[in-house]
Parts: sequence; structure tokens; C-alpha cells
Amino acid sequence: MTHPQTTSPVPAAAEAKPASAARHGGGRPRARLLGQHPLGILFSLPYVVYVMGVLAVPFGFAVYISVHQYYFTAPGVDVDRPFVGLDNYVSVLSDPAVQQSFLNILVFLVINVPLTVGLSLVLATALNRVRWLRTFFRVCYYVPYVTASVAVVGVWLFLFQQHGLVNSLLGPLAPAPSWLVNSWLAMPTVALFVTWKQLGFFILLYLAALQNIPNELYESAAVDGGGRWVQFWNVTVPGVRSASVLVVILATITGANLFTEPYLLTAGGGPDGASSSPVFLMYQKGILQGNPDVAAALGVVLVAGILVVTLIQKRLVGGKEE
Repeated sequence: MTHPQTTSPVPAAAEAKPASAARHGGGRPRARLLGQHPLGILFSLPYVVYVMGVLAVPFGFAVYISVHQYYFTAPGVDVDRPFVGLDNYVSVLSDPAVQQSFLNILVFLVINVPLTVGLSLVLATALNRVRWLRTFFRVCYYVPYVTASVAVVGVWLFLFQQHGLVNSLLGPLAPAPSWLVNSWLAMPTVALFVTWKQLGFFILLYLAALQNIPNELYESAAVDGGGRWVQFWNVTVPGVRSASVLVVILATITGANLFTEPYLLTAGGGPDGASSSPVFLMYQKGILQGNPDVAAALGVVLVAGILVVTLIQKRLVGGKEE
């Protein structure tokens, strides 16, 4: 008597396992390399090429220059550029003018970044509630940002010069020497100018973030008896945290690369270097004095410092990532 053959589910599972492994297990290295949507690499490739060509390659060349005794020469002229190691970095870090410029930037950031975040968030919240002439007010705040610094610097020079409008209004309370020629007030005045000029851009960032906060959250807070301040602090501020991280980082990077404003307002970092910046010293040492190796070392130090500061800011402002 023969028994009918029965098909055990074990072999079928054993046969299905290699196929599943081929689909999932075998493709994992490729998935990790290309991501879940490999087509996205194709769309991002033009920007990657741009970043490599405009940022990464020049920065790598700057690192190369910073560890050599480098000279600019005419095309076709070959000169010896010996390797000097960290000598240029030692020269940069021991330079009192460089130390002063970093201290100036620290003063600038301490004034500029909190003002930028606070004012842009408050003004964006107010503009988001405006019903009449909303576009007009938004354009008014954005116009200084798109206006060339050369065009608006003249207005600030008129306001803050020795016999300017601000000193006329202050009368005996006006500082002496005046704002832009005062070693204690020059950099804070530049910080106020940059804050005013760039405020419109950061207002737009916050306005975009405010659109993602559901109105139900404000209605719930109002039902619970929360006023405007409670709604702002408990609904608006947490709702725009990601935008706040972006604003802080952008304001820090922009401030650390300060050049145009002190160059125009204080005649190149005056008085006595009280408003100079690392980028201005890079221009001075690399172009005017013909020391591109020292300027490149200063640029590398500046980039490293910005990276450290922005990482700390991201952790403090953005909170712990889940």
C-alpha cells in the first residue's frame, strides 16, 4: 500500500528564503549606497557638481596653499613653493590683528544673531496676522535685503556720523568720538546695520514656517485661556524650531564672513582694527600684501571655527534629535 506524497511547507519556505534574501539581504549594500530612491541622486547631481567645483575643490586648494610657501606668479612662470607644514597657521594664530578680528566677530555675533532671531520671529508673527496691505508690508521689510550695501551705506553714514541725525537727536548724550570712529561702538553699529539689512530674508523664512502650524493649536490654547503671549511662547516658538535652527546657522555663517559692511562703513576695519574681520584680513594679506599662504591658513581656521560653532548651535537650538 502506497501512501500519497505530501508536500511539506519546509522545503517551500527554504526555497523562498533565498529569493527573499536575494531581494532584500543581497540588495542591502546597494540600498545603503544609493538610498531608497536612487533616481534622486540623478536629480541632485547638478548641485553636487556645483558644490564640488565652487566650494570643495577651492577649499582643498586653499588647504594645499596653507601648508606651502606660496606665491602668485604670472602664467607660465614656475617658482619653488616649498612645504612649510603648520608654519602659516602658527603665524596666523599668533598675529594680534587676527586675534582682534576674531574677537570683533564674536562681538558681532553676540549682538547680531539674537537680534536677528528675535526680531525676525516677532515681526513675522505680526505680519502673519496682518489682513490689510500684507504684501506691501512684506515687500517693505524685504527691500533692504535686496538693495546693494553700497546704496544703503550712505544713509547709515548720514545717520551715524559726527554731525548726523542720531547725534543731533541725542544731543549731549551723543558718544564722543562718534559711533563709527569709536573703538567700542564701531562693531556694534555694524552689527545693527547688518541686522536691519538682512532682517527681511529671515522674516520670509519664518513666515514660511508659520504656515505649517495648524490653527487648531492656537484655538486650543485660546480655549484653555491662553493669551497672545502664551500662544506665542507655547505654540509659535516650538512650531518654528526647525526654522530657528536654520536662521541661527545662516546668521552665524553670514556674520563670520563679514566683509562689505565694515569695509564701507569704517573705511576698512577702523578705528585701529576695532571693526576688522577675518575675511577682511584675508583680503588684506592675500591680495594687498601678497601672502596668499597666510590668507589661506586664516581661511581654513575660519571654516573650522564656523563648523564647530554651528554644530554647537544646532545642538542647543534644535534640541536632541530623536
